[in-house]
Amino acid sequence: MTATRFYRLVAAVLPFWLSACSPYLHQHLLSTQPARLGAETDGDTRWQNLPRARSKTVVAVYKFRDQTGQYKPQANGSSFSTAVTQGATTMLIRALEQSQWFEPIERENLGNLLNERKIIRSTRDEYAALTGRKQPPLAPLLFAGIILEGGIISYDSNILTGGAGLRYFGAGASGQYRQDRVTVYLRAISTNSGKIFKTVYTSKTILSQQVDANLFRFVNFKRLLETETGFTYNEPSEMAVKDAIEKSVQALIYEGFEDNLWSPRDSADVNGPGRQAYLRERTDNLDIDVLGRAQKPRRSNVGFGAAVAGQRYAGDFGSPQTRLATDFTVRYQPWERTSVFLTAGRGRLAAGLRGSSFDQAFTYAELGTLFRLYPRDRFTPFVLLAGGASTREPFRLGDTNNTFAHLTSGVGAEYLLTSHLGLSASVTNRYFFSDNLDFVNRGRYNDFYWTGRLEATLYIGRQRGTSVVR
Repeated sequence: MTATRFYRLVAAVLPFWLSACSPYLHQHLLSTQPARLGAETDGDTRWQNLPRARSKTVVAVYKFRDQTGQYKPQANGSSFSTAVTQGATTMLIRALEQSQWFEPIERENLGNLLNERKIIRSTRDEYAALTGRKQPPLAPLLFAGIILEGGIISYDSNILTGGAGLRYFGAGASGQYRQDRVTVYLRAISTNSGKIFKTVYTSKTILSQQVDANLFRFVNFKRLLETETGFTYNEPSEMAVKDAIEKSVQALIYEGFEDNLWSPRDSADVNGPGRQAYLRERTDNLDIDVLGRAQKPRRSNVGFGAAVAGQRYAGDFGSPQTRLATDFTVRYQPWERTSVFLTAGRGRLAAGLRGSSFDQAFTYAELGTLFRLYPRDRFTPFVLLAGGASTREPFRLGDTNNTFAHLTSGVGAEYLLTSHLGLSASVTNRYFFSDNLDFVNRGRYNDFYWTGRLEATLYIGRQRGTSVVR
């Protein structure tokens, strides 16, 4: 292909390529977007699942604002823009209206309201003086039995960051992500006694992510092809605050059922599906950490495992070979992080071409302990240490010359497919206290071999340490 033909091809394909990429990049080429209604969160579904109120409760909201005083973080410091919105009071009032449980009254800008009422009275008095017609008085202001207070009390940046990338021969792609978190508190206060009825606490994570790909390659002599693409998405902090406030209003409604602050129109809804779902969420939340991971006991005390493995000999002969092995394991978990296990199995060790130098079957058994790094996660790395003995086949009772003590150490990881079935992969090393495993006693080190294992474990019974929330 000549250079002229190549340039024509690029000129013809480029507009279509850009048009195809515009939805991918969430852009509208050479055009602006008209004004639209504000984007909604899952609050609409949240309000639809709420039961109907017997009667609306009049509430007053004076201030519900950012109490963090935190400025927006930047790579080279911070700006004078605040990290979160300063209009949380308006968001809370809208959430109260949408819930159909409260009748919010204006208190944030009460001075403006009172001034306007003074203007109305003054105008009516003047009109009555000029015409002689008495004007009706203004309706009295509503007063609230409950004041709602609180605010945005925390904005945590970079609570979780990470990324991955790959580059090969000038072509590569990478991605990065970051999580922030905003926290909201909301409390209901009695205007009659000043008693705080209920306080609720909600939080929402804010996700930012970046994905990019690029290519840098010589396609011909003195012809360099370079291209790149990507996008960055930052979840709007205003939407996160809105979602957290709406969640706090929902929580306040259900929490108010317990103290009879308000009640649904249908008495059956006091323990209806909506409130039951909220109570389950509240109970499950006790086992969730700050990163949103469920931190609860996941493995029962007893487990049975079966594994297939590949064993690679490392001894006095060259050209080591890899041979298959199988074993079975019984586990008991006396502590949350630690398990004690008993393993018995059979495998072969070989060296030389097709086992010409050494080829021997072994039966082994060992007792050890396994330590999990994250016992309350589905995925957890672990380390293990065990001691045992291996016997050459055929086994002869009382033949101590064919039995060799060994020490096993290894690392691995396990993932729970279900609450009772785990799949793990590990790499272990068995080091023998003798150099005569392969019938040759030579060199500075004793015989040993490496093992790569893939194991399925069946956990029986209830998860250890499962507690009942009263």
